[in-house]
Amino acid sequence: MKRALVTGGSGGIGAAICRKLAADGCHVYVHGYSSLQKAQATVAKIIAAGGSAQAIAFDVVNAEQTQRALQSVLEEGAIQVLVNNAGIHDDAVMPGMNARQWSSVIDVSLNGFFNVTQPLLLPMIGKRWGRIINISSVAAINGNRGQTNYAAAKAGLQGATKSLALELASRGITVNAIAPGIIESAMSENVFDKDTIKRLVPVGRAGKPEEVADLVVFIASDKAAYISGQIISINGAMI
Repeated sequence: MKRALVTGGSGGIGAAICRKLAADGCHVYVHGYSSLQKAQATVAKIIAAGGSAQAIAFDVVNAEQTQRALQSVLEEGAIQVLVNNAGIHDDAVMPGMNARQWSSVIDVSLNGFFNVTQPLLLPMIGKRWGRIINISSVAAINGNRGQTNYAAAKAGLQGATKSLALELASRGITVNAIAPGIIESAMSENVFDKDTIKRLVPVGRAGKPEEVADLVVFIASDKAAYISGQIISINGAMI
C-alpha cells in the first residue's frame, strides 16, 4: 500500500483529495493544523468507507515542528505520494497590503512547500517511485487583483515544481502542479455569486473539489509516469 500525505487535508479541496487517494488504495495522512478536527472528520469518513487514513497536525511554516512530525511518519516508511495543498489567502490591493499579509501567504504556500517536501525526498528516492503534486492557482498564471501575495507564492511554487522535476526525473519521481480556477467552497461562495461565475468561467459554473481530486489521483498513478514538470490547469476554460 502506497503512503500519501496531503497538506491542508482538512479543507474542501484537500479533503476531497484525501478521500479519492484513499479510495484508490493509499494510506493517507490527512494534515491539519488549525482545523485538526476537520482532518479527523475526513479520516473518519475514509475509514467508514473502507479506506486507510490517519490525521496529523503540524504548522508547515515551522520548520522544526514539521521536521519532527515528518520523522515520526517516516519511521513507518517513505511517503510516496505528496500533495502540497496547504495555502492561505490574505487579500488586499498592494498599495494597502502590509508586510504581515505578504509574508504570511508566502510562508505557507512556498516556505511550507520546502519544509514539508525536503525531508521526504531521500526516502522517496530510495523507493525509486514517487509523485509530488503541488496545488497552485489560476492566479499564478493570469494574476488577480488583490492577490499579489497569493499569485507570487503560487507562481514561485510553479517554478519550484519545474526545477524539482528536473532533479528527480531519473529517480522514478514525477513533480507536477495543478492550477485550479474557481472551485466550489465556502470561501468562493462568499466571493463569487452565480452571475459572476457565469461571466468569468466559460463553462458557466464553478468546478467541484472532486474534479480537482480526480486529476490528482490520475497524476499520482502509474498511468501518468511520463508527465512531469507540468502546470496543469483545471479552470473551465477561464484561460
